[in-house]
Amino acid sequence: MINRYINAIAGTFIILSVVLAITVNINWLWFTVFVGANLLQSSFTRWCLMGDILRKLGVKD
Repeated sequence: MINRYINAIAGTFIILSVVLAITVNINWLWFTVFVGANLLQSSFTRWCLMGDILRKLGVKD
């Protein structure tokens, strides 16, 4: 269940930052890089900050 939330949040962040980069400022793409780097890091370490945040908010595994 948490993985579905993480995927939805990451996808939303990426789409939002690309739209902001196109409409507001190209530097919003750095947020896209940040999200992608966190996804890559979590694939190696099996630790995800967003997962910890969601668990503290009461989302069940």
